[in-house]
Amino acid sequence: MEIIKGNDRFYIMDQEHEVGAVELSSAGDSLIIIASTHVDDAYKGQGLATQLIERVVEEARATGKKIIPLCSFAVSEFERKPDYRDTLNNA
Repeated sequence: MEIIKGNDRFYIMDQEHEVGAVELSSAGDSLIIIASTHVDDAYKGQGLATQLIERVVEEARATGKKIIPLCSFAVSEFERKPDYRDTLNNA
């Protein structure tokens, strides 16, 4: 399985099937908003949603952007992982 960057999203493919995605939007040139994260039921419990959030954090760091986590899963990931806090928008 691999994580692929799309337009305003990252998604995970298992062979030819999309099995999970994180949907993003932007607010200006410096903010990434995590709108939703989902994984197909058959793939839950494998840490795929966590990998998707991690990929968004990597993208934010690489581009110098900050993140606003709106979906409940993203909020919980940022609460659980203090090392992500450098990417949080504190405005």
